Amino acid sequence: MANMDRENEKITINDIREFEGEYVLKLPEQYVDFLLKYNGGYPEKSTFKISDEEGESVVNKFYGIGNMKGNLGKVFEVLDGELPEGFISIANDPGGNEICIGTGERYFGEIYFWMHDMESDEEMGNMFFLKSNFNDFLDNLY
Repeated sequence: MANMDRENEKITINDIREFEGEYVLKLPEQYVDFLLKYNGGYPEKSTFKISDEEGESVVNKFYGIGNMKGNLGKVFEVLDGELPEGFISIANDPGGNEICIGTGERYFGEIYFWMHDMESDEEMGNMFFLKSNFNDFLDNLY
């Protein structure tokens, strides 16, 4: 698992289950483990490849649960209806794009990059597949 330069205040599994209940979703176990350990924050290694065509980006910060600037719930509410159904944003990049994890059955646990300023008529047209699970995404930050 990646190391964090700064992390947020610790939370419990009950905090996570309350969040899931409030937003009617199920978070993948690898991401739950990350929240329990760090509750979001700023990773030491933060660069990742989007695609050959789109190049690279960096994780600005991972969102957390609780009273903080990068609050997972507030981001969920702001992006509700913007992201394809079955995704929640777990981090952002400096350009306002979002790193998302699948919470719906079809993409459950997969990591995607959502480009906010890319127009597309297709639901997944501005979503770029990054990794098949959260730990692979963390392990491949450089």
